[in-house]
Amino acid sequence: MPYIAAVSKIDLPDKTYQQDVKEQARRMFATDFPQVDRLIHAFDNTEIITRNFVKPLSYYAENTTFEQRNDEYIKWALHYSVQAVTEVIVKAGINKADITDILFVSTTGLATPSLDAQIINQMQLDPHINRMPVWGLGCAGGVSGMAKANTLAKANPDAVVLLVAVELCSLTLIKSDYSKSNFIGSSLFSDGVAAVIVKGDNHTQQGKKVKIQAASSKLYYDSLEVMGWQFQDNGFKVVFSKDIPTFIHQNISADIEAFLAKHNLQLSDIKNFIFHPGGKKVLEAYADALNVEGDFLHNTRKVMNDNGNMSSVTVLYVLEKFIDSGFQDGYGLMLAMGPGFSSEMVLLKMQN
Repeated sequence: MPYIAAVSKIDLPDKTYQQDVKEQARRMFATDFPQVDRLIHAFDNTEIITRNFVKPLSYYAENTTFEQRNDEYIKWALHYSVQAVTEVIVKAGINKADITDILFVSTTGLATPSLDAQIINQMQLDPHINRMPVWGLGCAGGVSGMAKANTLAKANPDAVVLLVAVELCSLTLIKSDYSKSNFIGSSLFSDGVAAVIVKGDNHTQQGKKVKIQAASSKLYYDSLEVMGWQFQDNGFKVVFSKDIPTFIHQNISADIEAFLAKHNLQLSDIKNFIFHPGGKKVLEAYADALNVEGDFLHNTRKVMNDNGNMSSVTVLYVLEKFIDSGFQDGYGLMLAMGPGFSSEMVLLKMQN
């Protein structure tokens, strides 16, 4: 089975306290959004303490165009991708010339040539690397990226697959959008960058062993409006529904049970829950639906509290926390939900 050799993440230099973001949002929305005083408590209800931001907080109060914000996305996505890749290469104990495949996952900016090409150029990676840019999976992209890395490594046991996920959600903020969804989004979303090395079977494992056992994708029919973007002249307008926790309540327990049953497992066999947090209500929905004893989402909650919702990247920060801070020997389950509406799962076998 392919295995995860290393994970790196970026703690951005402009990490900001949620209370400071709250006060700026109040000022920005006060004149044109009459519900601001009624909804401002949403910032406190998230239980987020600090937000990972790619720019200083004052930047988001400026009047910027979509073109300017997207230029910032390309600039900083490349900069921090190179930093994360450099770190994960060292952690994995490989040379950059060893990398055979690169997956680049993002949904918060546009670039052609895609960022994977720009990373290869800047780092002078092997020009024959197999490239796979993946766009549009939103919060589900990190888990889906891991599944795709597994597929590549299974097809080639000599593979060294580099997965890079970048989400600079803060740069999608449309200052003039006074919708409720934009206001709530401004209380949750933040920025993150992570890199992962996945190796095929022909490579010797050292240290902690995290093998990728299987993966599952599911698209829920007739739910396209639950999460996504509306593309407007002034940028990416966020779309997400209050029905997301309801979707989790209705579907996730049976979906997990069906996935695990294919591998002769049940929920009680999972020792490490590596979930994308979404938000406080999403975490509560997982806890209610799965009814697992103990604080099984502790690492997920901690990552959200410290960083905010970084879309696809968040689950990789959770994975990094499990690997670096400790996990129980046994099975791990990665899970995230995203636009479509969809769910992505990856089953891991973890051994210290």
